[in-house]
Amino acid sequence: ITPIEVVHAVLDRAEQHVQDVGRGRRAFPFNQVRVHLVAAAKDKEARGRLAAVLDGPPSLAERLVERLRSAGCSAADLETEIVFARASGPDWISREYHVEFERVARAAAPAPAVDAEPAPASCVPIRLTVVKGTADQRAYVFKGGRIDIGRRAEVFDQRQRLVRTNHIAFQDEAGDNDTVSRRHAHIEYDEARGRYRVWDDHSVHGTNIIRNGRTVRVPAGARGTRLEAGDEIVLGAARLKVQFTAAPPVR
Repeated sequence: ITPIEVVHAVLDRAEQHVQDVGRGRRAFPFNQVRVHLVAAAKDKEARGRLAAVLDGPPSLAERLVERLRSAGCSAADLETEIVFARASGPDWISREYHVEFERVARAAAPAPAVDAEPAPASCVPIRLTVVKGTADQRAYVFKGGRIDIGRRAEVFDQRQRLVRTNHIAFQDEAGDNDTVSRRHAHIEYDEARGRYRVWDDHSVHGTNIIRNGRTVRVPAGARGTRLEAGDEIVLGAARLKVQFTAAPPVR
């Protein structure tokens, strides 16, 4: 089965779950679509072919939203997650892929304060520990905001203009560090949902998450992938361990 056939199969299964809710209205009862794909970690060619189709344009998420809209229902809060597996599971619908639909509770955005200074958002600090590769520090703690990750602390363009400062800077040396792009990825705190999310910044070797033994791909240019305690962020061959802590942040 080809990557585009997988995409169309996912779209068809999603449309099958559209429900009539009365008075001519239709609804898709889920806001999370998780696609499991068979592709071994060493099979970079297979993962590359899948990523080329799933990332788009249009991306899988954009295709899903468009298909559901054409079916007469809104999918504004829809999120997609791609999980790579070494082999198919016993409950998979196909030997090559499996699709799961879930309804996940989203934290509501806080109401704006009236005639008062807005209170700072309360968020748990995130601790990122270098477990593979070499960075300026072994561990970093941040609280909210944006965290840029890449090789070298400062990144310049061809005209020697500073275009980025990496908060987590892997050293510019051979080995695992050489697979980290200068502008590899970034993490942001989503105040509306109270969670951290990671984005791939169109890196050469890609960004993934290892979660409970599974590989979760972080597509480039998407809405970001949520981070959970215990995750390992894979940046090429380098890795960061994710933990949440009450320790004071260090920037």
